[in-house]
Amino acid sequence: MVRGLLAILACTSLGLSAAPPALPQARDLAADARLMEADGLPMVVLYSQAGCHYCEQARDYLGPMAQSSTRALFRQIDLDSDAPLTDFAGRPSTHREFTRAHEVRFTPTVVIYDARGRPVGEPIVGMTLPDFYAQYVDNAIDAAHEKNR
Repeated sequence: MVRGLLAILACTSLGLSAAPPALPQARDLAADARLMEADGLPMVVLYSQAGCHYCEQARDYLGPMAQSSTRALFRQIDLDSDAPLTDFAGRPSTHREFTRAHEVRFTPTVVIYDARGRPVGEPIVGMTLPDFYAQYVDNAIDAAHEKNR
């Protein structure tokens, strides 16, 4: 009987998928901007906060995109965190201060930035249609590349 239970547990664990890759936390946006400029990339920033179920859903989409994308840099900024952050101008800040300065009030919010730290297009706020979320982000990245041309 024990062997049977172990076999069932082994099969069950094989069916579990790994957690989606995490988004890189924003640390030095000025350094990121130099990479963006050199490679002609926009930056996709997920504004998140602890305990936000919809933020978890957004990460489920954005994590794999970040792993496989060569079209954008991906970062996460936590509006309830005092983690250090260097802003696009090279000034020291925190995640919380940066979020306030950019007037982000709701999570999840995705903002696409150019290499100068300017938002490109309208932010994607919330998880209104999860089935189309990845497409919204892809469209926003495409629009950022169009503006760069």
